[in-house]
Amino acid sequence: MLLAEKADEAMYQDDESRLDAAEDLAERDPQTAAEALSALACDGSVGDEVRLSAAELLATVARGAAASACLVIACDGSVGDEVRLSAAELLAAVAPGAAAPACLSIARDRQAGDEVRLSAAELLATVAPGAAAPACVAIVSDHSVGDEVRHSAAEQLAVLNA
Repeated sequence: MLLAEKADEAMYQDDESRLDAAEDLAERDPQTAAEALSALACDGSVGDEVRLSAAELLATVARGAAASACLVIACDGSVGDEVRLSAAELLAAVAPGAAAPACLSIARDRQAGDEVRLSAAELLATVAPGAAAPACVAIVSDHSVGDEVRHSAAEQLAVLNA
């Protein structure tokens, strides 16, 4: 570990402090801030909301790095459903073409909430319509999903196939 990394860990004892420091750094040294924000957003030991906040700030500093960070968050099944969906939405905003794997990951995740899965499939239909059918099929065929959500996914599938 580099001396600077050790100093960074000693200096900032919590995730919020690390995020605040990276935010302050963004104005003076965007490249270094982007590296710090990317590391924070992709760190699975960091709280979900802090990771998402780091990705959101990263989008203002380095859009390409933000896309990678959002993909990591959205595809991480240990992250809360709403945060995963928010990361997929941010990904769709900064790099629409890269959002399909994130949306598909959420829509197919049987551990994710029904409404979040449907929202991911609907987002997928807007950014990559050709890739949305498997997401809708995953929801429709999952009998643990509520009838209303399954019906909505079936309607979305019909629109996609029209």
